[in-house]
Amino acid sequence: MFSGMPAVFTGTLQGEELSQAYASGDVFVMPSESETLGFVVLEAMSSGIPVVGARAGGIPDIIPEDQEGKTSFLYTPGDVDDCVGKIGQLLSSEELREAMGRAARKEMEKFDWRAATRKIRNEQYSAAIWFWRKKRAQLLRPLQWALRLLRPTTSGAAIADAMAKQS
Repeated sequence: MFSGMPAVFTGTLQGEELSQAYASGDVFVMPSESETLGFVVLEAMSSGIPVVGARAGGIPDIIPEDQEGKTSFLYTPGDVDDCVGKIGQLLSSEELREAMGRAARKEMEKFDWRAATRKIRNEQYSAAIWFWRKKRAQLLRPLQWALRLLRPTTSGAAIADAMAKQS
């Protein structure tokens, strides 16, 4: 698949080397069908590099349906022809590659630390509180039931009798 192409497989890179590798790329291919977070996809797009990634795992969360073909491409998992076709589109058109790279970079600028913190606070934190309250209610329900058995509630008539005796 890569014969005759200027493809380089570097192994693990960090820091400045990693930044330079992203910046020098034309296309970033993410073939994993089980990637959950997709940091490498975020890094590539942040570097202005269009991505061709499998429509699986967490990658579609990074490249949502409304951005597909604008910021990057998704391909059907296991469909090598679909993947290669989308890589080919980007490699054969510098204009498309650069436009998608700019759009990818602009899309990633929405995800700075302030936006990430806001999302955690407004969405994730609220969801966690709701889930915790629901779980707490489920866990306490048997305990509340047992307490009611041990300490029966006083009826309204019994309270009235007790008050009448006191007066």
